[in-house]
Amino acid sequence: MKKIFQKFKEVWKLIVLLLLILITFSYAMFQGGFVSWFLFYSFLPFALYALGLAFYSIKDIKAERVCTKQEYNAGEKFKASVVLDRKVSFPLFYAIAEEEAGDTLTGNRDIEKAKTMLFPGFNRAFGFDYTIENLPRGEHTLLGIKFKTGDPLGLIEKEKTLPVENKILVYPAYQDMIYRPVAHHFDQGMTASKERVQRDTSMAIGVREYQPGDRFSWINWKATARRNDIMTKEFEQRQSHDVTILMDCAPEQRFEIVVSFTASVIRAILRKGAQVGLLTLSAERKAFPARGGEAQQQQLLYHLAKIRDESPVPFNRVLETESFLAQQNNSIMMITAQLTKELIEKASFYNQRNGSVSIFLIKNRQESPTNMEKNLRASANARGIHLVMVHDGHFSEAFSEVNRG
Repeated sequence: MKKIFQKFKEVWKLIVLLLLILITFSYAMFQGGFVSWFLFYSFLPFALYALGLAFYSIKDIKAERVCTKQEYNAGEKFKASVVLDRKVSFPLFYAIAEEEAGDTLTGNRDIEKAKTMLFPGFNRAFGFDYTIENLPRGEHTLLGIKFKTGDPLGLIEKEKTLPVENKILVYPAYQDMIYRPVAHHFDQGMTASKERVQRDTSMAIGVREYQPGDRFSWINWKATARRNDIMTKEFEQRQSHDVTILMDCAPEQRFEIVVSFTASVIRAILRKGAQVGLLTLSAERKAFPARGGEAQQQQLLYHLAKIRDESPVPFNRVLETESFLAQQNNSIMMITAQLTKELIEKASFYNQRNGSVSIFLIKNRQESPTNMEKNLRASANARGIHLVMVHDGHFSEAFSEVNRG
């Protein structure tokens, strides 16, 4: 429907142009005299140019966008050069070129300023440059160049969107930090261990007497029958720094800081040589098992580049549905910007099963905790949960504060 209206508009303007030429010529013929003929001849060059422009096709104009690279980090500067090329050098008095971007860049001030007036004249090749100062995180699509031209009097106008698509992937901003495994404190003597003890339950290396906290499945029934006392299997113990990260994706104004801190932690853990997994629930649930290496980092950062704060349920409700966490031997890190009593209770449940749960509460720069958050922090510490407040711009202090307790 829009194309039909545009075509009708072009035909109607052409009819109006022809009528104006006919009217000025008729006025000069019937009126006579210097003034009438002067008006006709003064109008004639503009009319002929508009008539020529009406039959000139801008469909042969091709656009090319030149970018320095396709992958960026949030906050980096994006520079692009747009080159327009045409086959016929019909003189163009002016042209307006404008960048058209996808929905993810809607409202960006810099992309809205990517609009300029050009004066091509007889040139077959012309163009313009523009810059986006602070790229927002996400996967962005540049759709094409909106090209518009016309005659000086505005009698004829032509407009076309020149298709030239480029995709830009913007990873989360990150801060360099050193990952230090969380010190785990126990009620018996308040001893601390900076490495997490895991049992390899695939192979038993002996039996021992039952101790409080041993699982029912560890009981060795044959040894129990022989000794007339409950005996459990003894497994090989090994040390691990592996971490499973749970990131809160509920709608929140500090969500970009949450994503940035998560990306920073992932990079720090992998650089330490440990393995890291990630669980998010936004528009859909995504779970990445704990792995190490460059491929894992690329996969997780790519996921964080596109994620949105679109979780339909609060963070504590997400934890209720993730029963597999109770069987995890990895340390668990919960990253959120909203602290609630329900979240503390759910984290306490996993802390009793896993013995290693940390909550990182994300705050803006210079933002102080509320009284409720202070009370919840005291409650978390009493349950053996490490709760750390992380301020934007001070990510490097996160793990030093964890290990201070």
